[in-house]
Amino acid sequence: MCVGGSIVYDRERRWRASPLKKRHQRKRRSGFQEAQRNLRSQQLRKAPEYEVMAKPRLSSIDGKLAEEFAIPSHINEVGEKMSAFAVHHAAAGQRVVLITSGGTKVPLESRTVRFLDNFSSGRRGASSAEYFLDAGYAVIFLHRHRSLYPYTRTFSTVNMLDALQFSGNTGEVVVNQQVLPNITKVLKRYQEVKDSKLLLPIEFNTLSEYLHLLKTAAQALSTIGSKAMFYLAAAVSDFYIPSSEMPEHKIQSSDGPLQLSLNMVPKILSPLVKDWAPQAFVVSFKLETDATILIEKARRALETYRHQVVVANVLDSRRCYVVVVTPETQAELTLTEEDVRSEIEIEERIVSTLTSAHDKFITQ
Repeated sequence: MCVGGSIVYDRERRWRASPLKKRHQRKRRSGFQEAQRNLRSQQLRKAPEYEVMAKPRLSSIDGKLAEEFAIPSHINEVGEKMSAFAVHHAAAGQRVVLITSGGTKVPLESRTVRFLDNFSSGRRGASSAEYFLDAGYAVIFLHRHRSLYPYTRTFSTVNMLDALQFSGNTGEVVVNQQVLPNITKVLKRYQEVKDSKLLLPIEFNTLSEYLHLLKTAAQALSTIGSKAMFYLAAAVSDFYIPSSEMPEHKIQSSDGPLQLSLNMVPKILSPLVKDWAPQAFVVSFKLETDATILIEKARRALETYRHQVVVANVLDSRRCYVVVVTPETQAELTLTEEDVRSEIEIEERIVSTLTSAHDKFITQ
């Protein structure tokens, strides 16, 4: 019989078939193969001439994602938004960068009460988004729910009620610009970005949501080829509990000490580079606590995944020192004390270095 376009044979019955039946089977197979060839020819003739971008391929991780990580209910809707955003801005001559930002939450129960998390605030991703926008990129901002956000991050430590004053005479609410310095400049720039529809925010919460949304984003951006950049600044969990092994209800402390067996999270960078968006410019991050192994680990990542750039940084100095590592070069980016006093951010220099590298990547 025919299943999914291929013929399935019963090995024992095949050897017992009569010569007449064998000839009939060969004739059927020949007719089926001829029909396949005709169909492929028709598809090639109908294919539009402008389709030059590589289509995303399936990888061995695709099945694992579907089986072990819950698929967000809104994934198709979000995918359509990202595709339309990428195509629109690429057609207007703009490049598009996907920025991932913030940490991923790993639930311990299906109806989540307890979970594993990390310290990431999303600061690097949020600030980098602003500098990419200033450099002329359109930005898809894939960020953790309630992590720092472009422009509003500037006032993240401010109690907004302290920044507002109520006038009893007129009933107006007035902004105290001493509490919110630069609010006029920041608000003006944010509204320019919003009016131009240059920023598409997409939220995630759990590790499962992040992985599925990243895959969907990669497939959406694959349609614009080398104009796409991936800036993978999110702090992604290394361990997880498969959804099939997760208890449904809250784990009870009355059951005694808790022992967890965690699986390794699949390395999503490999299928992203090889299968989902093979023509894109991909930047990953490497954070270490031991500076002596930093460059070695960054170069090993480049050799393993065959992408373009690793931004390497050490935990204690990550806000004033990074190394941008490529297969051919490495560039140290440092902020001086004067830079820090002038409120210059290391992300401004990271983005400047990467946009220049992206220029060369597109023209090579």
